[in-house]
Amino acid sequence: MDWRTLVSADELKQVQGTAEVSIVDCRFDLRDPSAGERAFALGHIAGASYAHLERDLSEMGRAGRGRHPLPDAERFCAALARFGITPRHQVVAYDGRDGAFASRLWWLLRLLGHERVAVLEGGLEAWIRAGGAMGSGTPRIRAGGYRARFRVRDVVSTAVLAARLANGGTTLIDARARERFRGEIEPLDPVAGHVPGAINRPYIENLETNGLFKQSSALRQEFECIIRPRSPDEVVLMCGSGVTACHNLLAMEYAGLHGARIYAGSWSEWCSDPHRPVQRGDGIAPPMV
Repeated sequence: MDWRTLVSADELKQVQGTAEVSIVDCRFDLRDPSAGERAFALGHIAGASYAHLERDLSEMGRAGRGRHPLPDAERFCAALARFGITPRHQVVAYDGRDGAFASRLWWLLRLLGHERVAVLEGGLEAWIRAGGAMGSGTPRIRAGGYRARFRVRDVVSTAVLAARLANGGTTLIDARARERFRGEIEPLDPVAGHVPGAINRPYIENLETNGLFKQSSALRQEFECIIRPRSPDEVVLMCGSGVTACHNLLAMEYAGLHGARIYAGSWSEWCSDPHRPVQRGDGIAPPMV
């Protein structure tokens, strides 16, 4: 198998339990950071390990880098080894339903150059509907081994983003909910609004009402309407803290639009400096079809 974007519950059921596949549960609640781990203990896809957003997929001690700074590559590799993952594994990440947290693990593995990683469409809800095998408690995982470095060229810093926006060299897409983008509410960060010049594409719009991704052709058309006339490699993706931006990257890759990059610190890093400009309202509207 060679899954690089999405995998269905039925496809995963056919290979679950094989030595080549490693499944990782990424459920998380921003308002209750221990909720995902508690839910994992009560029930998870059989054989899965658990990745905590703030312990395993972020390095919370990095001041000024946003709410969920990127982990050190060595530390992240150590977490992968605990999950039993090696560079030879096909990795499948999942969360409760929409893939918002699973896509963070997907992106981090890609930053290491690990291409055989996919997100389970519909998450645990889809797995249960499909009658997939479940486990509980803390599974025994045979330790793996992983050594790699992040491809830093695929991560955009605040300085690079500001320069590219100043010279008109990028399209910036923000994955947050529309009311947060407009600055009407801000439940997580100290400042409301968005980066001037950004376009709003809430990540939830990548999905159908059943929690599954839209068809790749539909996603391609929707994103092309936003980024046109730029190419995908001129696109920078952001959100509140660099998590749900990964969902938009996953959707673009699934749609065949390759090369976009993520602003890792996202809004939480941008707004931490009072000298950086802030815009409220709808921002720049995407081009008409």
